[in-house]
Amino acid sequence: MSTLVAEFAMPSNLIQKTVYDEATQTLSIWFMPSGNRYDYQDVPPETYAGLRHAFSKGRYFNTFIRNRFRCRQHGAPWTEGLDL
Repeated sequence: MSTLVAEFAMPSNLIQKTVYDEATQTLSIWFMPSGNRYDYQDVPPETYAGLRHAFSKGRYFNTFIRNRFRCRQHGAPWTEGLDL
């Protein structure tokens, strides 16, 4: 079984790039300017598509992703929707 992983650079002042693993529904986001990576668990494909197509990536992230999904800074334990 193959896993679809999509990677995109984001034209954003907040988000440097994203990687979405459709099989695990894990969204990884690298933030500017630190380059820190955060992983968000159980993100539906529709939410990721919304982020990709949003005019303001930061506004979409803050409204529809931040504090709505389990997340962790890469290499750290998972938290219950608390990030950054």
